[in-house]
Amino acid sequence: MLQQFDERNRDIIVNVGGRLTHRDQAAVSPFDSAVQGGDAVWEGLRLHQGRIFRLTEHLARLRRSARALAFDSVPTDDEIITEIRRTLAANEMTDGVHIRLTLTRGVKITSGMDPRLNQAGPTLIVLPEHKAPVYDASGITLITSSIRRPPPDCLDPKIHHANLLTSILAKIEANVAGADDALMLDQRGFVAETNATNVFCVHDGVLGTPTPAACPEGITRAVVFELAASAGIECAAGDYSLTQFYCADEVFVTGTMGGIAPVIKIDGRVIGSGRPGPVTGRLTKLLADLTATTGTPVSGMARDR
Repeated sequence: MLQQFDERNRDIIVNVGGRLTHRDQAAVSPFDSAVQGGDAVWEGLRLHQGRIFRLTEHLARLRRSARALAFDSVPTDDEIITEIRRTLAANEMTDGVHIRLTLTRGVKITSGMDPRLNQAGPTLIVLPEHKAPVYDASGITLITSSIRRPPPDCLDPKIHHANLLTSILAKIEANVAGADDALMLDQRGFVAETNATNVFCVHDGVLGTPTPAACPEGITRAVVFELAASAGIECAAGDYSLTQFYCADEVFVTGTMGGIAPVIKIDGRVIGSGRPGPVTGRLTKLLADLTATTGTPVSGMARDR
């Protein structure tokens, strides 16, 4: 699985610190905290028919993460939404769009790790792209990475930070093995998540997912809990071993970038029938219906460069 360049994105307008510019002219200062040390928080958003799905929840997580990292200031939700709207309007985007929203600690007066060197406030980056869900709806394959997810006493996964080196290292292992993504374990050896998504398993119609002890509390993950409850599907979070995932009737992953995607093979073991299962299919349809009918209206404003 390798994402392909979409020609529609060749001349997109991006927003860096409130400045709308062509992607080729956009600039982030070499003194910005994101460049200096990955000192930033981020969210992935989905635009469906002029509405962003679960925008309030995403912005709340962004704010919690920035507060945990002791950012001196954070733009208000209204300010962030205004910049998102300006950027979408500049690109005349209304549907089928993924938005990478990044908030860095800001520009430093001189290079260094000390946050006291940040005296100019945060930098907000809005990067929208025409992008369909990135996973194959017929199923993806996973391998187990040797890279472990850190426990909360090392780096709390509730901080949705932009330092993604462990995920990148795990993805490299998946690429070398010819798999789509990598399954990552926590320090105790239980399944945590993949390098990019939360993960669920199904046993005898019961849905399970790892606790958020070593993985982010995904927005789509939470939506799956809601959809499962409304559909009468039992769902619980707990500790799951690799063996439980190998022997599951169904496995699927969830995330803003790819929605719900079935997993058909892990470490060479065929999962269930080797095809998307009924619970995965049912939840996929319910999620599609929800994203098509709900969300915060953000597009349709006048073009503003």
